[in-house]
Amino acid sequence: MELTAEQIQSNWNKHLKIVDHYLSSPRKEQVLDLFKSLEDKMVMAPASGKAHFHNAIPGGYVDHVNRVVESAIKHMRLWEEMGATIDFSEEELVFSALMHDLGKIGDGEKEGYIPQTDNWRQNKLNERFLPNPELPFMLIQDRSLYILQKYGIPVSHPEYLAIRLHDGIYDDANKAYFFSHNPDSKFRTNIVYILHQADMMAAKVEYNMWQNSGKTGGFKISKGKTSTGKTVNSSEGLANLVQNL
Repeated sequence: MELTAEQIQSNWNKHLKIVDHYLSSPRKEQVLDLFKSLEDKMVMAPASGKAHFHNAIPGGYVDHVNRVVESAIKHMRLWEEMGATIDFSEEELVFSALMHDLGKIGDGEKEGYIPQTDNWRQNKLNERFLPNPELPFMLIQDRSLYILQKYGIPVSHPEYLAIRLHDGIYDDANKAYFFSHNPDSKFRTNIVYILHQADMMAAKVEYNMWQNSGKTGGFKISKGKTSTGKTVNSSEGLANLVQNL
């Protein structure tokens, strides 16, 4: 599975339109400024390091996040239709979906992933990228929240919980939140469950797309031209960015 330069550019344009449509001022302008300052890192970032995880491809991060936003909105409507309490705003849900994996792009200075150059690991382990060893260790969700506070972007209580806990019970660090026998410490918002389900679905869909692509063995190199006519070689990783998106 791979994305063409045209798909990468289209996904980035959609990403910015989501911000413009769902977020309100002045936070909308803050987020757009953040994305503009991190554009060179966000546009080509993968969503994971191994092909059999999900979207371990240049441009995979933005593609994944856009899919999570769409999935989250649909999940929210289904929960409401089934009788659940929607105790958060649509903006809070979309903001949380937009930011849940922000930490995957790095810390705002260094990339989160760098290309795997070891051919054996590429071919035998399906390893396309590896975590940047120059980055201090942080859980992805913690780094997401770190970046937001670094750029002075406010986060509501439901948004904080949704971003911090979007991996659900698959992350042992979340057990104190999900396995509570005290009714007073149970979640007081359904946004956590909805974003978690949306993220899980998006990742599973991307895994199926990889399975069905017929390219589950070797790492394919794709070349394409952006609307500006520039050629992009996606195998060169995060350093070769789509220009003028």
